[in-house]
Amino acid sequence: MRPLPFLPLLLAGVSMLAPFAIDTYLPAFHAMERGLNATPLQLQQTLSLYLLAFAFMLLFHGALSDAYGRRAVMLANLVLFAVASAGGACSDSVHTLTLWRLLQGLTGGAGIVIGRAVIRDLHDGPAAQRMMSQVTMWFALAPAIAPILGGFLQVHQGWRAIFWFMGAASLVLFLLTRSHLPETLPAAQRQAFRPRPLLRSYVEVLGDRRFLLICVALAGNFSGFFLYIASAPAFVGTLLHQPETRYAWLFVPGIAGVSLGAWWSGRVARRWSRTRAIRTGYAVMLAAVVANLVLNAIWLPQLPWAVLPIMVYTIGMSLAAPGLTLSLLDLFPHIRGMAASLQNFTATLLNALVAGVISPLLAVSSLHLAGGMAALHLAGLTAGVALSRLDQRALISAPDPRAH
Repeated sequence: MRPLPFLPLLLAGVSMLAPFAIDTYLPAFHAMERGLNATPLQLQQTLSLYLLAFAFMLLFHGALSDAYGRRAVMLANLVLFAVASAGGACSDSVHTLTLWRLLQGLTGGAGIVIGRAVIRDLHDGPAAQRMMSQVTMWFALAPAIAPILGGFLQVHQGWRAIFWFMGAASLVLFLLTRSHLPETLPAAQRQAFRPRPLLRSYVEVLGDRRFLLICVALAGNFSGFFLYIASAPAFVGTLLHQPETRYAWLFVPGIAGVSLGAWWSGRVARRWSRTRAIRTGYAVMLAAVVANLVLNAIWLPQLPWAVLPIMVYTIGMSLAAPGLTLSLLDLFPHIRGMAASLQNFTATLLNALVAGVISPLLAVSSLHLAGGMAALHLAGLTAGVALSRLDQRALISAPDPRAH
């Protein structure tokens, strides 16, 4: 098997299937309502069920890859995602489309979970941080590209072309994965996929204080940015008084910040310790949060300053994320896939809470949103500080090898 020189791009590609399955078909909702004789609520349910299936399978993608190998599980999910996409393209009713969307949700998240485990299987230290940063840079493009591509396909080829595109992309990724991605988990290191061992592993992971703190840190940091994404209609349209065609004012700076932070993380991977990168990321996020609160307390929101703190925040978020993620995976080298699954699941749950509860409450003013970002970041910061203190106590209590 020939090694793939652009492995980060491949891993980013399989990870991007999940957001593409959400964002590419949103511009075609009105056309799909007419074509399938569906109501707006029925179309919204195709998205809701996709997200529910996606969150549910996040619990199992990693465990399956720990049992049957990263490559085999990745390939199986890519094939099933392609089948589900073709089924969506051929749907003649919204009910049929909903079933195919359910299958897309069950299979679309495998790349996100397994890709992280593959990186840690192959590399450690600065090399792992650099590759994680490269994947993040490419992955960050998905939310910007997907709706633009979906709108283009809808205008020129119709909504069914969006699903054909997702199916074709999945097949291309399947061929590249089969040809170039080696199996990174040896058979001797695999874990049985049986109820009792699986339950023991879940208890082991969820019972680890460091794991839970890192999950809160990662979820809190990201949710500070996701609050603005979930509140985009109110923030861009109502508070900034911009038309729907100018949503790029929010998405482009945010995504640019994610890419810049990931690039920065990769650049300093060899020169900085993982701890230094994480702390610097937190310092950048904290500065952005304070600036956001002050600006919104003094002035009414206006472009461009209203989005600049958000961009700075995502730079810090993306700088800290690779180190935190690798620290989480290092806690359970024998079940990295399951650890990645549970981390993604907890993040998805918090994102759902932000989108369904917190955003509707806070999107009434820019100062409320700034306060929400500050509160979510504070949760992530508190978890990060607690983790640091826990590690320091463990280091102090460790026996001195020179005493023997």
